[in-house]
Amino acid sequence: MSDISALVEIMARLRDPETGCPWDLAQDFESISPYTIEEAYEVAHAIAGGQMDELQDELGDLLFQVVYHARMAQEKGAFAIEDVVNGICEKMVRRHPHVFGDESIADAQAQTVAWEEHKAREKARSGKVSSSILDDIPVALPALTRAAKLGRRASKVGFDWPDAQGPREKIDEELAELDAELPGVDKQRMHHEFGDILFAVVNLCRHHDIDPEAALRDCNIRFQRRFGFVEQSLAGEGLSPDSASLEKMDALWEQAKQTGG
Repeated sequence: MSDISALVEIMARLRDPETGCPWDLAQDFESISPYTIEEAYEVAHAIAGGQMDELQDELGDLLFQVVYHARMAQEKGAFAIEDVVNGICEKMVRRHPHVFGDESIADAQAQTVAWEEHKAREKARSGKVSSSILDDIPVALPALTRAAKLGRRASKVGFDWPDAQGPREKIDEELAELDAELPGVDKQRMHHEFGDILFAVVNLCRHHDIDPEAALRDCNIRFQRRFGFVEQSLAGEGLSPDSASLEKMDALWEQAKQTGG
């Protein structure tokens, strides 16, 4: 079965009130939402690993989440999967007049600007009024991703440094403010200062066209790989991390870095 209609039918049977799966029948939008987010991360993980077989599998899991939500909406009489598909098709055609119409776009950057303009016009036509240009940036996004989006959106109206030197100096400023709080008397103020440092780093990433979420994700992978090397090297000597000295583990860590880990 390769047609998406087969997946839609499977979902319908799982949610059948008479013969469906008890677990699937007990779910609602709120209970399924965390799984949807998790599957999106699994897709990103497969991409980072360059594993096409794994990516195929994870994309299937993510597609199932779309069908799941659409089925629950259909049960409520709100919309069906066909409406979801039709809606995104119409949106993509509408927002790409340089492909499906007579307009022309010079490059990817120009298309990004045009995309935002299309979104703004559609929002205006819908009658939705926002008190801030930041209102439609989802709160549920990962914090680093949301910080980058907030910074990009504010920069579009001129609230930004002229170059990367500004956010770089801001990092030093925020580090100095953190140093003043490091005795740790006021945990709430420390909480704020750590947040300010992270936000400043995200802004510096933005000025260098670096995705902070992807950068940290890759860093996590490198850390895990290098620490794995340390563990394996110690095991070869009959040692473990909790029995080895920090100096020895540091030396192995540097070895992992030098060998491309």
